[in-house]
Parts: sequence; structure tokens; C-alpha cells
Amino acid sequence: MGHLVTVATCNLNQWVLDWEGNLGRIIESIHKAKAAGARLRVGPELEICGYSSLDHFHELDVYTHSLEMLCRLLKDESTYDILLDIGMPILHRNVRYNCRVICLNGKILLIRPKMWLANDGNYREMRHFTPWMRPRETELFHLPKMLADLQGDTHVLFGDAVISTPDTAFGAETCEELFTPKAPHIDMALDGVEIITNSSGSHFTLRKLDTRLQLIMEATRKSGGIYLYANQQGCDGERLYFDGCAMIIVNGDVVAQGSQFSLNDVEVVTATVDLDEVRSYRAAISRGLQAASSNAKYQRIQTPFQLSSADDDADITIAPTLPIQPRLHSVEEEIALCGGCYLWDYLRRSGTAGYLVPLSGGIDSCATAVIVYSMCCIVMQAVKEGNPQVIEDVKRIARYKGDGVLPETPQELCNQVFTTIYMGMKKQSSRETRQRARDLAEAIGSYHVNLDIDDVYEAQKKLVVATTGFEPKFKVEGGTVQENLTLQCLQARIRMVTAYEFGQILPTARNRPGGGSLLVLGSANVGEVRVSREALYCFTLTLDQSLRGYLTKYDCSSADINPIGSIDKADLKRFIAWAEKSFDLPCLHDFLTAVPTAELEPITENYVQSDEADMGMTYQELTIFGRLRKLNKLGPFGMFQRLVHDWSIDRERKPDDDAPYYTPAEVADKVKKFFHYYAINRHKMTTLTPALHCNDYSPDDNRFDLRPFLYPPFWKSWSFKRIDMELEKIEKKRASRKK
Repeated sequence: MGHLVTVATCNLNQWVLDWEGNLGRIIESIHKAKAAGARLRVGPELEICGYSSLDHFHELDVYTHSLEMLCRLLKDESTYDILLDIGMPILHRNVRYNCRVICLNGKILLIRPKMWLANDGNYREMRHFTPWMRPRETELFHLPKMLADLQGDTHVLFGDAVISTPDTAFGAETCEELFTPKAPHIDMALDGVEIITNSSGSHFTLRKLDTRLQLIMEATRKSGGIYLYANQQGCDGERLYFDGCAMIIVNGDVVAQGSQFSLNDVEVVTATVDLDEVRSYRAAISRGLQAASSNAKYQRIQTPFQLSSADDDADITIAPTLPIQPRLHSVEEEIALCGGCYLWDYLRRSGTAGYLVPLSGGIDSCATAVIVYSMCCIVMQAVKEGNPQVIEDVKRIARYKGDGVLPETPQELCNQVFTTIYMGMKKQSSRETRQRARDLAEAIGSYHVNLDIDDVYEAQKKLVVATTGFEPKFKVEGGTVQENLTLQCLQARIRMVTAYEFGQILPTARNRPGGGSLLVLGSANVGEVRVSREALYCFTLTLDQSLRGYLTKYDCSSADINPIGSIDKADLKRFIAWAEKSFDLPCLHDFLTAVPTAELEPITENYVQSDEADMGMTYQELTIFGRLRKLNKLGPFGMFQRLVHDWSIDRERKPDDDAPYYTPAEVADKVKKFFHYYAINRHKMTTLTPALHCNDYSPDDNRFDLRPFLYPPFWKSWSFKRIDMELEKIEKKRASRKK
């Protein structure tokens, strides 16, 4: 018996209900782990069925097919001679559990159910599963006949236990359990478990990896031990991107780290670790006292299978893997890589011909287009590296020089799979926005369409005149607010219909192989989805606009996917500034300096429409409102109490303090205005385009931000009255201080 052990974890790009495909990727990861000399392999959470199966977990088919795939895995002798930690759902005594199945040489050693379920934000595990509420207890699971025949027994242990080998012990925890205050790995470590596996379905959000990394490192920094973190990677069928980054940590140090963003369907991460290092690390007296007095004793399932070998100890060519510096991407890189990898997965799995983005000449539609270009850059790099799956997908989607001949540059690929379209109006659209759209399309290589929608607009407008005898006018022409909104919404909705029309016919019109249709991408940032003027150009929407409702229902809110729907304006600007240099796209500079405008009203010598003027607040303020509302869980009164201090005009400020500053009355007015527009436009959230989830203050009504869409008038609410009462107290205090 030795003390050097090679272990393996992995990123897998699984797909919900892709039973045989998922099994194939699991088996491939096992083969790669064995080839690297690993004796233990751990995979992602629910890897057999795919994590995002959601309400399919209520269907018995999912449990039946998962067991059938497990049976096929156990029969495959090429997966023998390595301990396997496999993720799948299990139906036990009519209760649905999210489980780890520990296997060895065609036999099940233990079924370990998840004890603490993720049930916040996008996670709905308590909707589908029941947690195992009996720590360190087990019972018998009755095997179905197909598994009983393989097992040579009718039952296996089910519950919270650990595996004991002649040389060490390992235990499993699952995803959310790591994030809990009293995580299972604490008691396991105190009971002598030296290797802990964590199988995750942890989705991406901006800046999240650092938090995850610190938690995993801390898990072994205090208690010592070897920690194997596995994760899903890619789009498995939902609006989430799973960002992989499988890791191996020893005593608080990262010794191996997989990619966070990759087009590889199977990525295996291995390391050779020294069990004696763990034992030495745990020599602290205080740790020994806690371990000796702990009542948290685990049932140990014995197996003669050894993870280490005395022969390896005698082989001086084998050495423990040295610690490395963890790799973290910048926010700008995260947007480019996450968006690009997600869009490629979506495109290749949807079977469509490509993407279409309506370009407005503004920064939001520009950002969406650049993310598609980033996708093309990532794909072409994978082609150069010889990725067989990517090459196969490119041949199917982007063949244009004959079978077997591939694009050679990102621009060539972009031209085949990406269409940009500018839909202008002669009186509303400026030469500058039209030219910016044309320059961007040329730089990234997209197939570009430049057209005007005046004739369609005039025809629809005449329909109103002919039917009602009333001719609506813009406000600059003397029209009312309602007339102005009607004409803006008309243009915006015409653009939506036109975008889908061209998305369906262009592949055929271009004689693209196989024809097909294009997926229309939205460009609404997180703030636009939060605030509202009734109309906004179909492509200049963002997360901030969504929260305020600053969008037209069934215009920019109507697309197939929105890659930037949970990214705020500030991060989008940083991304474009980064892409200008990283992708060598000088034309992006003009988008950064342009004034955000929907261009839905006629341009005159004295008036050019402005997003921020229409909204009555800046994008910076919108982002702050959104974070306080969702992350800090503040209502109108709580938000006023916070911002009246943060934005105080009377507060002493440091040179680098760029927060807005207002009088208390101005803060109260802005908070009221935000919640007023939020309330009256909340109904728009029910029709939002599914957005790639990148932030924990996303306004996505259908998955993440579950709130009513019919509110009482906020102007008459008790919340606003309390703001007024608090404002009166503050103003009296200010007045007395000035005296």
C-alpha cells in the first residue's frame, strides 16, 4: 500500500434527456481518466439525464431511463478498475432523490442522496426532489431486476455514508452542500475522510468563479484533505450556461484546474496527490481534539480496491502534482467566452441555419453582434486545434465551399451563420447609426441587409386614418403622448415582424445548403427590461431597460434568445472597449461614444431622442436600482433609506467616489419614479425573450424574478407615504444642521 494517488474529475457538456449521448460522454471521461492512471473519477451532478431536466423529473421515464443507462455503464467492462462517482436521479420508496451512485467493477457500493438542495434564484430542486434529512444514516434500496442481476443481490445501501479502501476513505457531497454553513465535508474530514468529491451543476454568473473557488479552497484549508470538484459545462437546454472549471484542491491549494469556457464535450482533469500530505496537515492539536470528540461518525462501506500502490511509491518518475495559481477571467472575457460558447451550443443543437441580429447602430445590438463574432472566433480556434466534434458541426452548419472544406477565418464563418439587418426610417434614422451598423457588419464579416421600413409604416398608419378618421402625430409635430407612443410602437413592432420574415427566408434566398431559418437574437440589456417608455428600437434593449420596462412589448422583447438580457450597461461598455482591442475592431470606438437613442421619433434641429432623457434616469442609476431591488431585497421605502445616504449631496466624498449625488427630495423622486414605471410595466416581463443568465439581478419573470405583473398604484401606496414621512424628518434634520 502506497500513498501516491491519481484522481480525476471532469467537465461534461451534457444535454437534457440525451440519454445515449450523455452516457457516451460519461464513458469517454472514464476512459480518459483511466488512461491518465486515475483510480477515482467523479462527474457532474445529474450527469446521466442532464441537470436542467426540470419538470421532467416528475416523469417516471426519467428514472427508468437513468437506471437503464446506469445498467449499460455497469455492463461495460472498459469502465472497470476505477472507482466511479456518477450523478443521476433515483426513485426510492416513492420519493425522488438527487443522488450520487458510487460504483466499482460493475457493482454499486453506495447510493448517496443529496442532503441540502439548491432552491434559490434559478434553482428549483425542492420542486423536483426531496432532501435526505437523516445525516449519517443509511437504509436498503431495492434494486430493479436489471440491476439486481448485475449486482448479484437485491439491495444496496442508500443514504449518508462513506467509502473505505485499504489506504484511505472518500465521501461525496453535491453542489449546494458546499455552500451551506455546516457543509458535510466538515464532519467527513473530522471523521478521517481524506478525499471528498463534489459533483456540481453550478451555472455561470459574472464574477462568480472567484466566490466558488474561495469556498472550495477554504473547504480543505481549515480541515485538510483532497477535494475533487466536477461541473457541467455548456448549454444543456436552458437559459443557463454551466461554466465547468473542474478542480482538484489539496490542503487549500489548487493543483489542477480545467477550463471555465470550452467547446470540448469531455474534459478530464487529473492530479497525483500524496495522502501523507493530508495526514501531516491534519496534525494540529486543536483539529485532533475536535475530531476525537466529534459524534459525527459515518458508516464505512469497505472495499478491497486500493487507490494507491506501493509500486508507484517506488517509481521516481511519479510525483505529486504541484500547486498552481488559479486562473480567473476578466468580466469582459467572461462575457465574450460565456456568450460565444452558449450560442454555439444552442446553434448546433437547435438544428437551425444561424443567427440574425437587427442592428440599430447602438451599443446594445452591437454587443450582441460582437458576442456572435466571439462565438465564431472560439469555433475557429477549436477547428485549428482539431476538435473533432466542432469540425463535424462546422461542416454541417457552415459548408459553403463543398463538402469537407471549412471556413478559414472567423469572418468567413460569420458570413455563413450570421446575418445583420438595419431597418431604418428616412426621417428618424441618422446617417451615423446606419453607417455604424454597416461598418460593424463589414468588420466582423456578417451577411448584412440594409433597408428602410417607411412603406410598411405608412401603410399601417393609413389603416388607422382610414378606419378612425384620425391621424396620429409625433410630439415634435404637436401630437399627444399617446399619439407619440402609438407611432413609436408601430415602428418597433414592424421591425420585429420584418426581422422574423428575413430570418425565415434568407437562408433559402442565399441558397444556403439545407435552407432552414435563422434564430433572431434580442439585444435588451438588464436595465431596459426594468424601466419603460412604450417604444424602443427592437435591438437597443438591455437588462436595465427590461427592469424599468423601457421597451415595446412584442418588439425588442420578442426574439428567440437574448445573449445580453442580464448584463447591465456598464459591463456592456467594458466588454465593447475590451473587444475593440482584443478582436481588433476599431469601429467599436464609435459605439462607445454614441448617445443611446431609439431613433423612433423624427430628428429635428432642436430634438434628438435620448434613452436616458426618456427614462428619467441614467443607466448607472438603473443598475443600482436593479441590484438593490433583487440582490439587497429592498422595496421602495428600504431603497430610499439606502440611497438617501449613498447619493447624499451633503455627504463628504472621496476623489474616486463616482456615485450620483442628489438632495433627499431628488432621491425620493427617483425612487418613486423607478417603482412607478416598474409596476405599470411589469406585465412586459411575462413576454421577455429567454436571456442567457449572467447576473443575479436578472429581471427574468419566467425563471428567476418571480413577482406579480399587476400592482396597485404605487403613487397611492403606503410605501410612498412612508418615503414622504421619512423625507420630512430628513429635511428637518438638514435644516437644523444648516442653522
